[in-house]
Amino acid sequence: MEIQPDTQNLDRTFSTTVYFIDFYQRDYKWTEEPVKRLLDDVFYQFDEAYKQHEALEPNKQNINARYPWYYLNTYVTNPVDGRVFVVDGQQRLTTLTLILLKLLAKAKALGSKTEKWIERKIVDYQGTEKQFWMNHVRHLPVLQALMDGLDPATIPTSSGITAVNMIGNYKLISIDLDARLTTQHIFDTFVHYFLCRLVLINLSVESSHVPMVFEVINDRGVRLKPYEILKGKLLGQIDKLELEQGNFNALWEEHVGKVNFFAVDEIDSFFRYWLKAKFADTRKGGQRFDADYHREIFKSDLNQVLKLDHNPSQVKAFLKGTFRYYTELYVRLWQATQAETKGADAVFFNKLNVQDSQFMLVMAACKVDDPEEASKIHAVAAGLDRMFTLLQLQGAYDSNAFATRLYVVSVELRSAKVADISAIFEKHTLAEIAERRGMKPTESFSYALFRPMSIDRLNPRFTRYFFARIERLLATGMCQQPKHALRDLVTARGPVNGFHIEHILSHNKPNLALFNGDDALFDQERNRLGAVLLLKGKDNISSGNEPYAKKLKSYANTLLWNETLRDDSYKSKIDFRNFIAKHKLNFRALNDFGPAEVEERHRLLFDLCKLIWPSP
Repeated sequence: MEIQPDTQNLDRTFSTTVYFIDFYQRDYKWTEEPVKRLLDDVFYQFDEAYKQHEALEPNKQNINARYPWYYLNTYVTNPVDGRVFVVDGQQRLTTLTLILLKLLAKAKALGSKTEKWIERKIVDYQGTEKQFWMNHVRHLPVLQALMDGLDPATIPTSSGITAVNMIGNYKLISIDLDARLTTQHIFDTFVHYFLCRLVLINLSVESSHVPMVFEVINDRGVRLKPYEILKGKLLGQIDKLELEQGNFNALWEEHVGKVNFFAVDEIDSFFRYWLKAKFADTRKGGQRFDADYHREIFKSDLNQVLKLDHNPSQVKAFLKGTFRYYTELYVRLWQATQAETKGADAVFFNKLNVQDSQFMLVMAACKVDDPEEASKIHAVAAGLDRMFTLLQLQGAYDSNAFATRLYVVSVELRSAKVADISAIFEKHTLAEIAERRGMKPTESFSYALFRPMSIDRLNPRFTRYFFARIERLLATGMCQQPKHALRDLVTARGPVNGFHIEHILSHNKPNLALFNGDDALFDQERNRLGAVLLLKGKDNISSGNEPYAKKLKSYANTLLWNETLRDDSYKSKIDFRNFIAKHKLNFRALNDFGPAEVEERHRLLFDLCKLIWPSP
């Protein structure tokens, strides 16, 4: 038969079969909630029966005759070349082993005659050798230490999360059983009940059907993630011996671990971005990968390209080539999001703007082991940053339209040369401006569209990002280090160390008079980018009625853009003067601030933007 069910109690489950942990199985991840639930379920049945039969001698005959059996669920195994692999159910079987380890410790402490019986349910003795029935190969030292009665707090858990959870759950089980099994009689009775009346059903499945069974039958604890099911469906096609010799499981675990280092189950995001990068021509087409992508991979249209269904040779090639390369690329991109990296600084900029679509776009542009990878990362990330920024600054950004547009960009990037990437982004920037502003632009950044841009039309985070990039440019031009980290300027929001948008023009009568008492015009002009700046901390934000002269004093020793309003920014600053002269910039100290100065500073920002986000 393809599936062979076998009903057994724990005395039989742990008696003749050594269970190897199959590659399908995730780490031992049960924590307090499922373990406590299992204990409560078992003891609920036991406690009710014990109240009625407390006077009985604890032996197999009495327990089997008087105590009801309790169903512990099903576990699935796959026999291969004389070894039995657990395909599904290791969370429960491992927890049962931890309970047995605690029962063994209590049996020793109580001098119970059940000690040897319990011990033989944990390990198998062959001459002078012994083997744990639950053969967690990498974590056997943990099981042995628990069996030897060592203090759990002293047992190393460096072998991984499985070891950590083994120790944590053993502590939980220990406290629970110590509270429940308070006499030798109840202890001995429970041991007989535990081993004789708890029932499991083993399904033994042939290798060819393991992936299907694995996907359908999930452990009762934590439902499997899509990548865990995909792992089973891929690696399940490879012969067990070849799987071990080729280290395919190790390859999978290594690369999944590197990706998941950055976020919990980040590997699922990787697969979705990769599939969209290579196989989604539209935003709607990409939505098929947002849920069960592990099923979409094997559908006929994708299988015609990937050829991963019932094709072990192609699976091996995929793991060694495509999967290996793109996970490594994804890790490099993630690393570049953490801090400015030479040649990939725009990756960091995009992360500050939460532009995670860059993962899809870079993978679209790169082929396996791409010799131009570094150049493509730079070109794609910079193109995305420029496109996003220029659309924002010209009132041409719509989040839905932008997300849709990027799928079109992604398709063009798949076959693009490095030299063509900037032009692709430029073309689509112009197209978005045309659609959003109802015009035919001749250039991707014009003062006519930038001139009315104000903070009430922009997301505050983007406004902080904009001034952070201005600050970074000025620091470079002055040949000095920025006063504050770019990330802090964009993301720090606290009342002490956070950065806040500050109006240069206070809302008072003298300033209103500069605009002929026109309230609407005044509010419009004081909100323009040329009339605002960033200040650190609530205490440094000027009050609403302060005159400009007093504000000007408070701008000393703040950000470089703020300080350029003051005379002392230009004294003995040779590097800054050279920067101004080289780019013909209209920097000067402003002792007064009115309509003309708003326009002047706004125009100056436009000129600086062209240096930061130049035309291709």
